[in-house]
Amino acid sequence: MNIHRRGNTTQENLICYCFGYTEEDIVKDVMENRGASSILERILSEKKKGTCRCGTTHPLGR
Repeated sequence: MNIHRRGNTTQENLICYCFGYTEEDIVKDVMENRGASSILERILSEKKKGTCRCGTTHPLGR
């Protein structure tokens, strides 16, 4: 499963700095999945695998 975002994003519209998800991605995902976010599930799964890089990619280091 590849959860990394493809395409042009700017730092201003990023929600997930590790995987490149934007606010628009999350809104679209929730709408397509009847109010649930599959993106959140993917992020949590990747965090459990240790592939999250929040400490180095998020501007606040979180």
